[in-house]
Amino acid sequence: MFIGHYGPAFGAKSIFRRVPLWVYFLAVQWLDVVWSLLVLGGVEHLEIKPGYMQASSLVLYDMPYTHGLAGAAILSVLLGAIVALFIPGQRWAAFGWVALAAFSHWLLDLVVHAPDLWVYDNVKVGLGLWRWLWISLPLELILMVGGAWLYRRNVPARTPRGDVWLWLFVAVMAGLELYNTFGPQPASPAMAAQMALLGYGVLMVLAGLVDMTRTKA
Repeated sequence: MFIGHYGPAFGAKSIFRRVPLWVYFLAVQWLDVVWSLLVLGGVEHLEIKPGYMQASSLVLYDMPYTHGLAGAAILSVLLGAIVALFIPGQRWAAFGWVALAAFSHWLLDLVVHAPDLWVYDNVKVGLGLWRWLWISLPLELILMVGGAWLYRRNVPARTPRGDVWLWLFVAVMAGLELYNTFGPQPASPAMAAQMALLGYGVLMVLAGLVDMTRTKA
């Protein structure tokens, strides 16, 4: 899952507003950020196999540290603790919401991935909705748009133009999802990791800019 992960980021911001939206955007992709770094470092591995599943050409056969159940939980708690150090007041709430946003990545991946999420003793799980593009693509877009709607409703814009920027951002995100699905596939595992880091970074910056048009907590 790619764009669908950002639905929980918007949703978390709509509930606990002390954490910036860009931090929630980092949180929901935190497991993949670490995964990308480990792929570039040769610690975790994947293959590119066009046609592997309708919505993904990535064979994610070795990622026990970032997408194993225990590893995902530890990384989520770690990010929550780091962010809480920088949020004055309500640190426990900040820790909880950021950690939950980060762990939502594993839960949503469970829905779309093939059985490649390690649980224990080489037992891997995944419901595999990426096999059916007509299910997984609408699901991603619905999650993202639904989260953005909650954000708009609960974090009011400072001016009417703020809503325009939000929905333009949502349209850009939808376009990125379509490009990710139907565009050219990465030529190598390293390129897949680099493209992921670039995409996450750009969306974090844009999320920070959009959040500046909304009211503060």
